[in-house]
Amino acid sequence: MLGLKLPTDPRWVNLAEKDLEEILTDHAYCELKAATSCITLIQGYPDKEELVKELSPIVTEEWGHFRLVLKELQKRNLQLGYQRKDEYVNKLIDFQKGGGSREDRMLEKLLTFALIEARSCERFRLLSLHISEEELKTFYHGFMVSEAGHYRMFLDLCYHYFDKDRVKKRWSEYLEREKEIMGELEVRGDRMH
Repeated sequence: MLGLKLPTDPRWVNLAEKDLEEILTDHAYCELKAATSCITLIQGYPDKEELVKELSPIVTEEWGHFRLVLKELQKRNLQLGYQRKDEYVNKLIDFQKGGGSREDRMLEKLLTFALIEARSCERFRLLSLHISEEELKTFYHGFMVSEAGHYRMFLDLCYHYFDKDRVKKRWSEYLEREKEIMGELEVRGDRMH
């Protein structure tokens, strides 16, 4: 369904489980950045009615997710650590085509966000299936379902605003680059991506 070309290394869940404070901290900041990214898109493209309509509730949802992760940290007497550089996201951003029109840049951003949501969905699925604590399996299942919807929404917005063949071609290029990125990055349990 997600179209990802390289699955997450199976060791990732075991590594993530070893230090819940680290993975929950990174997860919290991912949710915060997702809300901020949606706000930035709305600010940059207020004339795109469908985009504004679709993204407005996502801002609230992502902020709610941030609060859910904070609550999970507090429940476990864990601390929200500092935000760290997200190499995965930065490499995807580096892949965006520079220049071009305002609309060209919008397509690049929408595809980048779709891919981030797809990978997050895949990671949440793994946690919901393989983390040893039953309560966390349920916790992550809810995030998986949500991220799948966000992934689909970002792609649907691409198809709404742009030529189908253009979107398919560029999406295919993103999927190939993401596969390379996943192969380049060290498997770390303290990162969602």
